[in-house]
Amino acid sequence: MNSDRSDALAEDTSTATSTITVGDQSALMALLGRADENLRYIERRNPGVDLHVRGDTITLTGLNGALHAAERLVKELLALVENGENVDPDIIRRTEDMLKSAPEERPVDVLTQNIVSKRGKAIRPKTLGQKRYVEAIDANTIVFGIGPAGTGKTYLAMAKAVQALQAKEINRIILTRPAVEAGERLGFLPGTLFEKIDPYLRPLYDALHDMIDPVSIPKLMEAGTIEVAPLAFMRGRTLNDAFIILDEAQNTTPEQMKMFLTRLGFGSKIVVTGDVTQVDLPNNATSGLRVVRDILEGLDDVHFAVLRSEDVVRHQLVSDIVNAYEKWDAKLGDPGKQRGNRGHRDHQ
Repeated sequence: MNSDRSDALAEDTSTATSTITVGDQSALMALLGRADENLRYIERRNPGVDLHVRGDTITLTGLNGALHAAERLVKELLALVENGENVDPDIIRRTEDMLKSAPEERPVDVLTQNIVSKRGKAIRPKTLGQKRYVEAIDANTIVFGIGPAGTGKTYLAMAKAVQALQAKEINRIILTRPAVEAGERLGFLPGTLFEKIDPYLRPLYDALHDMIDPVSIPKLMEAGTIEVAPLAFMRGRTLNDAFIILDEAQNTTPEQMKMFLTRLGFGSKIVVTGDVTQVDLPNNATSGLRVVRDILEGLDDVHFAVLRSEDVVRHQLVSDIVNAYEKWDAKLGDPGKQRGNRGHRDHQ
């Protein structure tokens, strides 16, 4: 081993100490968490690094490599606190994961990027993948958000639609889903038309309530400013000055996907969301979402955003479950054939 490499190795394995002074006592308390739970969690996620607080100073001690990573994590968490973010173990985990996967990115730029706010609650990306997805929606006319349950692909698209409506960039929002369980033959179901389609569209209504005052939603729908309808209702229309979202797009046929995409009018934007591992189409029909990338790849102003298990923003166990299924699918071969008709829903 040459002397330069020996010196570098010795430096990496040496013990060092670093201090961070926090001028704002309330910011320090927010960082530490209740009964120092955040401090202990940071230590558990960074073996070999000890953190101690005295007065307004945080002292970190540990091996050089681990120490530098922990120091950057603490500084980034302080920046989040200073930007009004509530730091808890989940935020700490996401921040650390971002620092490891994309060292050139700053988690504070991701986690404090507001899309819409309602009664003091802000809707914002929670992972780097989500941030890039949101940026793609800004930059392209048609965006496909493809990924597993819990990655926020539909929720964030709806937030961008509400933001565009509030900014008067578009005149209306159109939300649609294929009512695949009914084979789009709604006449066979009991009840009024609304009662027939409501179960398939309810998740979209639920998301709207998080972003818009519920009292105003019926008025906006009555005026046509917001429309929630089954995919079959899109046929034969040209949609101008609208933000159009197709949810559960894995349950479209290639013909339905073509029909939907060609509804695009002037001044409009389309976001298509779905999970190609949760296809519910009968008789092993081909999913329009599976083939559309091969058809449209390379077209200008069309973007395919792929969200992964690390972008799941539900309970940590959901991300672990997604990873477990991906490993299982890899063993079995074609995930679509193995899981095509399990009937799972992706309610975001």
